[in-house]
Amino acid sequence: MQGRLFTLDLPFFGGYAIPAPSYFVLLLSGFIFATLMGAIWAKRIGQDPDVIVDLGLAMLLAGIAGGRLLHVIADGYFWDYVHLCTDPSKVDWHLERAQCLSADYGGVWDAARSVCKPQGRDCFAWARFYAGGLAYYGGFLGASLAAWYLLRADRFPFWKAADMAGMVVPLGLGFGRLGCLLAGCCFGTPTGSSLGLIFPPNSPASESEFKAGLLHSMSEASLSVHPTQVYESGASFAISALLILYLHGRKRYDGQVFLAFTALYAAVRFGLEYLRSDDRGELFGLSTSQLIGVLLIAAALAGHRVLSRRVERLAEVAPAA
Repeated sequence: MQGRLFTLDLPFFGGYAIPAPSYFVLLLSGFIFATLMGAIWAKRIGQDPDVIVDLGLAMLLAGIAGGRLLHVIADGYFWDYVHLCTDPSKVDWHLERAQCLSADYGGVWDAARSVCKPQGRDCFAWARFYAGGLAYYGGFLGASLAAWYLLRADRFPFWKAADMAGMVVPLGLGFGRLGCLLAGCCFGTPTGSSLGLIFPPNSPASESEFKAGLLHSMSEASLSVHPTQVYESGASFAISALLILYLHGRKRYDGQVFLAFTALYAAVRFGLEYLRSDDRGELFGLSTSQLIGVLLIAAALAGHRVLSRRVERLAEVAPAA
């Protein structure tokens, strides 16, 4: 686990240093790679690649905003963010004293209750996406809305662009999940499998297992857990390869690749949710991602039915014309 890949020192600005979190660096790497592939694709089909670059930037911003909002609302931290702004005394961080007083948290130790408390009000904690906490499906929905609006404004063929996104988005997602692995988030449930990973002391996995009573201290290494980040990264790369190398050249209509990506990823994510152990919110016995995934699979099937029927109607009209 390597939460911070490097630090940029800026001696000309009073020695100010900018940390580079692993997750954010890998996320940006995936975005750059996916946008580059999209621009090359646009040029090959005779469209303006600048539209794709602009689209990529807008989708990145909208995706981060959507991912952060879904995390705040649905991942189980909503009231913590509210109370941090309105009444910090209601916020309890179940940390050990050393970690509470560390620079990462900067909290106040309540010895009577053995919990960590925030130093004061913080009405902008919910907005600090760079500190971690992004939900993929929130980013997916936010980026999709931005894409729909901008492609319509630029009069770019929407479903053609959607197929491009269906091929390159899982590539970016694969990079992003490797960032999750380095950051230690999105970890799995304990396992005795040889594939299991042990995260270091004071990692998110150790913190979660300490709260669940599986460890005596957060300063212990975690139990061996499923490397769900690796599972999802590998699945994302496999989906991208399948869509690029097989389906794209055989698609019956524009939009088929994107709908296939939506359904395939939702199915993979639904299964992986049973192996994940981090906080993700729950309703009706399913995680937030599983509920959204079911809706997306239904939407993809409905979209396939509508678009394929449109192609069939056009094929019937063409001979008559």
